[in-house]
Amino acid sequence: MYVARFSYSIRPIDRDRALSLLAQEVAAAQAQKMDARLLVPLTRAAGGAALQYELVLTNLDDFETFRDRGVGGAEGTRAWLRDLSELLLEPPAVELLRIAETGTQSDAGGPDWQAEQPV
Repeated sequence: MYVARFSYSIRPIDRDRALSLLAQEVAAAQAQKMDARLLVPLTRAAGGAALQYELVLTNLDDFETFRDRGVGGAEGTRAWLRDLSELLLEPPAVELLRIAETGTQSDAGGPDWQAEQPV
């Protein structure tokens, strides 16, 4: 499992419009049975993102598929991206993260992180 996290820098005056656009993306993902959430930082470092959006993916191919056609098909997604781009102060930061396994063995065959480790 993976998490795609998008971080957006916007002007405070554009916050409501950006929230509305990102809520459309969350709704589109949820309509496709994907886990998605819009995050509004309560605190942030200087220069930190004003808004974040996370999408949980079962495989990395889902990332490209959703980004190309997720919000109302290919045309709808392009229109949505154009509208959002007008509000951005810089290109969004995109992070792809793998969700770590916490069972007895990691995907890489590592140790059980919950087991007692020698000191």
